[in-house]
Amino acid sequence: MTVYFVGAGPGDPELITVKGKKLVEQADLIIYAGSLVNPAVLSQAKGRTVDSFGLTLEQITDLIVSASREGRTVVRLHSGDPTIYSAVREQILALNPYGIECQIVPGVSSVFASAAALSRQLTSETLVITRPSGKTLETDQLVELSDLNPTMAILLGIDKIEDIMKRVHYAPETPVSVVYHASWDDQVIINGTVSDIAPRVREAGIAKSAIILIGEQLNPDGDRRSYLYSPKI
Repeated sequence: MTVYFVGAGPGDPELITVKGKKLVEQADLIIYAGSLVNPAVLSQAKGRTVDSFGLTLEQITDLIVSASREGRTVVRLHSGDPTIYSAVREQILALNPYGIECQIVPGVSSVFASAAALSRQLTSETLVITRPSGKTLETDQLVELSDLNPTMAILLGIDKIEDIMKRVHYAPETPVSVVYHASWDDQVIINGTVSDIAPRVREAGIAKSAIILIGEQLNPDGDRRSYLYSPKI
């Protein structure tokens, strides 16, 4: 008995992995992460599809256990990559007592789809992927992490963007890009700085499903030739 935790990718149905696509097409039961998964990703599914929005961990576990005991192939379809803010570990732990093997199939994170949309690379040195505190996180380390002056990718925080920009220790002119629905057909990109990005985002009416990227790596004036492709002496 095996359940496959598959990353659906950031939105574009062509950005799911080949392995993930095959599993979706072959699965008897697909439990997908609601509106976070582009319906187009499910267009080739032949099995039963269940929206997990509003379901408890116990209800999801019962669905997986029941189908697995009947010998059916089960896919738990997450947005992006299952290992980034998907609560995949608690689902695996809930299934362990039933003897169900869990395999994770990686996916393309919206972080990297956002960088691709901007035609930017995120690293010359350090990239931090993090999130602000909220219902499921009592405290965060946004301030301490920003002191390191990395490129920072902030997930699950667009509704708190004013507070985030006030807290992080970046210079006011540090570039910030917000990407809504990276790789979807309705993708929106908003560029600004730490000092002015929040009102620009609010003016655009974006309050969910967006990635915040902060750092000098986003500054086109900072582009320079790398050592990798420089003439060797």
